[in-house]
Amino acid sequence: MFKKLVLFFFLCLPLSTFGATVPYTGGISAADLLAEYDNFAQQYKNFTPSKQDITLIQKLKGKELTVLFGTWCHDSAREVPRLIKLLEQSKVQLESIKFVAVGYNKQDASGVAQAHNLQYTPTIIVSQNGKELTRMVEKPAGTLAQDLTKNLP
Repeated sequence: MFKKLVLFFFLCLPLSTFGATVPYTGGISAADLLAEYDNFAQQYKNFTPSKQDITLIQKLKGKELTVLFGTWCHDSAREVPRLIKLLEQSKVQLESIKFVAVGYNKQDASGVAQAHNLQYTPTIIVSQNGKELTRMVEKPAGTLAQDLTKNLP
């Protein structure tokens, strides 16, 4: 009987462990993201934006940002904290910013990711008056500030 109990325990263990690793999905603030996810906080701490990028990011003034990312994604853990620090240091006044975490399936319960045709994480979308102006997908071709401000006046 004891062997059966031990076997049952070990068979159930992976199921309970899997349930604990489901990634967070939904809206989250920048402060909560950095407070709750050490890998994001460490990247934030280690990143020092250039003066040129801090100036360049000012082109986002009055724009809307939608940041779609995965708490499980290494590219998100690199780029999203960089974005947060760039925005903080530049003190740019955005119209709005929305951080939306997605699951492994790149979806969220509110349908924000699906509405923006999310394919890869992170995806950072710059909009104005509801019209998409540009987006950075997965990793920037240049710097993050360069990619987010390309084609902006």
